[in-house]
Amino acid sequence: MTKKRILLVATGGTIASKEEGNGLSPALSGEELTRYVPEVADLATLDVKQAMNIDSTNMRPSDWLSVARTIMESYDDYDGFVVLHGTDTMAYSAAALSYLIQHSPKPIVLTGSQRPMASAFTDAKLNLYQSVLYATDDDARDVSIAFGGIVIAGTRARKQRTMSFNAFTSVNFPPLAYIRTDRIVRSAPFAHARKAEGSRGHTADRPVVHDKLDPRVFALKLTPGLDSRIFSALAPSYDAVILETFGIGGIPEQGETGPCFQDAIYSWVDSGRIAVMTTQVPEEGLDLGVYEVGRAYANHPGILRGADMTPEAIVAKTMWALGQTRDVAEVEHLFNCEINHDRSPFE
Repeated sequence: MTKKRILLVATGGTIASKEEGNGLSPALSGEELTRYVPEVADLATLDVKQAMNIDSTNMRPSDWLSVARTIMESYDDYDGFVVLHGTDTMAYSAAALSYLIQHSPKPIVLTGSQRPMASAFTDAKLNLYQSVLYATDDDARDVSIAFGGIVIAGTRARKQRTMSFNAFTSVNFPPLAYIRTDRIVRSAPFAHARKAEGSRGHTADRPVVHDKLDPRVFALKLTPGLDSRIFSALAPSYDAVILETFGIGGIPEQGETGPCFQDAIYSWVDSGRIAVMTTQVPEEGLDLGVYEVGRAYANHPGILRGADMTPEAIVAKTMWALGQTRDVAEVEHLFNCEINHDRSPFE
């Protein structure tokens, strides 16, 4: 049987890092990383492209676009793609790629490690091996993260632990699969993924590709006593604010000083900017209709609801939607479309 062709796109991160006197920093190339795991040669014919070699803390929206271009420039030549990436912003990058390369019939798998590849007690070798394994699977498609033996939809991942090898969790959505050494065990809803038509009936042989983002998006976490004048301070620099509310959607009536929050938020969106409401609680999502302190925002034009999406997906999706259009109604339409399992269709 002919082995599948997989392109490994290296971007740096802990997996590529070495200690050189000033703390860990990316030093190994993608080619060097593959030499630590010669077993991948049994899984696929592997080629490597070095998109960048940075700590993922330094990953920017322009770098997401660069990674997406690297993939799409070679899309027709390979059966799947593995992106080596630092863990700290991997969830953001996986979400961004989900919006930049939509409905991909070929798998785009992100992975990395909690310990460097050259470390004696690393998780990097197994993560790299299992990511290539998943990228060769006939039922794999779209953007995902394979890490610590679990496969997560690219829009549903969150880094939950800073040191443990099971760093990522799937938020408000079941994992796509588990990998037991060299065996893929799919979750029941995805056991026959390739036999289905795909997301909302999409069956094209190529993905829907986008190449524009608006990085002028600010995530604001509510804290008790926050001054509502923060919105006027942000207005010159940002086109959208993502407001992480209390609980299921609670927003204070009044800060310590300044206008009430409702006036500040209405003024923000009435100026043509976007506000996205989400919750700072990790699981189960937002419902603005439950409490009086949230209901006033439920149906105001320009106020979008993050539902049960992750904060990382909300940031990336807002940047993507604003990159496509400045029309508020169209931004809302794009934001509310379900893409790569990013939100439950209960609204």
